[in-house]
Amino acid sequence: MKPSETVNWKTEIKPGDTVRVVQKVREGEKTRLQTFEGIIIATKHGAGPTGTFTVRKVSAGVGVERVFPIHSPIIEKVEITRRATRVRRAKLYYIREKAARDTRKKMRQTRFVASGEGKKAKTEVTKSEE
Repeated sequence: MKPSETVNWKTEIKPGDTVRVVQKVREGEKTRLQTFEGIIIATKHGAGPTGTFTVRKVSAGVGVERVFPIHSPIIEKVEITRRATRVRRAKLYYIREKAARDTRKKMRQTRFVASGEGKKAKTEVTKSEE
């Protein structure tokens, strides 16, 4: 990314973009920087003083969403890591269900493989017992 793109991020972010939000976190007397990287699923209230954007990521198999105010002094910078090529919705809330569906599908596939091996083993045991 060019530095000129990170300066004007407030008007440049769109749903579908993958961003890395760097924010200041204060712990006691110390301040550190923490990153939150994910896909923008919604922007609300424009770029005005009440504007926000929602970022979603999957961490350890659990979906995590955070809503960031655009004009927050806590946000150090926002890096656009990947641009959305073609998004047909303004709000990408369907990604929540899509991610859950994909996870359930993977779980089903692993269960069938595990149970399929167990059934074969059981049928072999019953045949040898007779």
